[in-house]
Amino acid sequence: MSYIKQIKPGEAEGSLKKIYDMAEQRAGSVANIICIMSLDANVCQSSMGLYVASVRSDNVLDRATRELLATVVSNINDCYY
Repeated sequence: MSYIKQIKPGEAEGSLKKIYDMAEQRAGSVANIICIMSLDANVCQSSMGLYVASVRSDNVLDRATRELLATVVSNINDCYY
């Protein structure tokens, strides 16, 4: 089994703590995908920016279509959505 070192939400400091705090405010918890990127707060922030730009912001796909695509991909990947 693979293991990726992560910084847990209770151990985060500085800019990573801010990222975690925003995630908790938005979703009620810090998603595992965010914790996996925790060793580099800049990468984590950039990845979250890409997510917001592609999934949460207005673009060529309407919100319902974007959510449907995310649901289908998560199901195919056997991933919690």
